[in-house]
Amino acid sequence: MTVVASDPQAPLRTDTDRRHRSEEHRHARRGQERCGGERDSFEDLGVDELFGRLARSTDCVERQRWRQRIVTACVPIADRIASRFMGRGEPSEDLLQVARMGLIHSVDRYQAGRGHFLAFAVPTIRGELRRHFRDKTWTVRVPRRVQETQLRIREAVSTLSQRLNRSPTTIELAEELGVDTEAVCESEAVASAYQPVSLDAPVAYTQSETTEAVGSLQGSDDPGYEQVEDMLMIKEALAALEPRRRAVVGMIFFDCLTQREVADKLNVSQVQVSRLLNDTLSRIRQRVCVEAPAALRVSGRK
Repeated sequence: MTVVASDPQAPLRTDTDRRHRSEEHRHARRGQERCGGERDSFEDLGVDELFGRLARSTDCVERQRWRQRIVTACVPIADRIASRFMGRGEPSEDLLQVARMGLIHSVDRYQAGRGHFLAFAVPTIRGELRRHFRDKTWTVRVPRRVQETQLRIREAVSTLSQRLNRSPTTIELAEELGVDTEAVCESEAVASAYQPVSLDAPVAYTQSETTEAVGSLQGSDDPGYEQVEDMLMIKEALAALEPRRRAVVGMIFFDCLTQREVADKLNVSQVQVSRLLNDTLSRIRQRVCVEAPAALRVSGRK
């Protein structure tokens, strides 16, 4: 038995250790070759043979057992396809689950004898993953047409950037995709709908250490709220007037008639209309001034 010590600080290794490590390397290479290519993996697993036995089985328990063996054997393939979609903001566990569900659908819908299982399973699993990104990951729901255009824009930007050695313009993107510029602008605008910024997210300033929430920088107080309260009080005051007084106020302030025109309609003099209007406005003013402080006390405003 020989002893190999290439490094004075390294532990001593015997021939037995070297044989064990060699066996481990061979198993590792076999595992890599098994997962290296999708087509080779399916062939090594003998999936077609398993489907043949599943088709020849007549017992429900036996069919379920063969089905489970097929799914278990093909799980590494589904996980490999899911790994290509990782790093896009979605948890890896969710992507693995979606890919395995796509695998189960492929096994259930595949008909033996109609081509290789790989040609049917891989597009099905990829379709499930793309459908998951399209339907489940967008925070704000946008039309499918816009989503697909947005994905095509991402690929076109990469292609045109390499071809032009610069960032492409909107017109160049539209020509590359065969769409109009409005569709490109619309698709670029909805990109923020995938994962919008929370209104509670802090906003850091470069000139100071203070931070504020994004929501504090958006919108402002609407001055129309106070006008709504005033209009409600005036509406109640007008409803309490006599029909003639209410008609005079309506013709002057809503129909924009002059006092002379109102007098002609009521067959009275302008002086009478002026006196009636002044007295009516005094009543409205008195009612509003009495109800406003009471309303403020009830609402707690000062």
